[in-house]
Amino acid sequence: MNDSELAAHLAENAGRILMQVRASGRHRGRELGRAGDAEANAVLVKALRELRPADGLLSEEERDSAARLAKSRVWIVDPLDGTREYAEGRDDWAVHVGLAIDGAARVGAVALPALGLLLRSDRPVQRRPAPERPRMVISRTRPPAEASSVAEALGAELAPMGSAGAKAMAVVRGEAEIYLHSGGQHQWDSCAPVAVAQAHGFHCSRLDGSPLVYNAHATAMPDLMICRTEWAAGIVELLRRQARQKPR
Repeated sequence: MNDSELAAHLAENAGRILMQVRASGRHRGRELGRAGDAEANAVLVKALRELRPADGLLSEEERDSAARLAKSRVWIVDPLDGTREYAEGRDDWAVHVGLAIDGAARVGAVALPALGLLLRSDRPVQRRPAPERPRMVISRTRPPAEASSVAEALGAELAPMGSAGAKAMAVVRGEAEIYLHSGGQHQWDSCAPVAVAQAHGFHCSRLDGSPLVYNAHATAMPDLMICRTEWAAGIVELLRRQARQKPR
């Protein structure tokens, strides 16, 4: 099983387990989120340690180890991205299984189990034509301050949504053209989605246009932009202009 096949198999399997945990009725609310996280993480971590023992590993639900920093290949996983949405019975949550090689997101699979979907970096699908008015997905609980001003400048429609993976895949699936986030995430929030989005031909970067670097010592990722390539330069310039205009 090659890396892409493994990522897809693990994301799909973890998603199936999460659906079973939710359907069982044994847990409610936050307890449901914790139970789903724990069971999905156990499956992913066990499989990766058995099948890719020489690689590094970074999971949201595991204690981080500095040993990964010496590795060229590091699996970066989020067993349940969008715990709140999962516990609320919504469908905008995801499972992320990504592989970073020399700091770049190279291989990824993102499962959207409640929608019955799996998106893979090795199986890009044809993109839909872009509408005249772009749509921008933003956090439903923590919308970034920059989003309103960028949306106004572009004439974009704002669409609040749950997990980072669900928002990134909304762009890949043609349900939106732009995903902006600031205010903090972690490497596991975006590694697999970025690998998938890049494989489908989308622009992925920090908000200032700089590259996204994975397997860094600090797990925090301050901001993120995933969008159709034709919008990227204009958005970066808008954000730079706004930054210059802020009072110091």
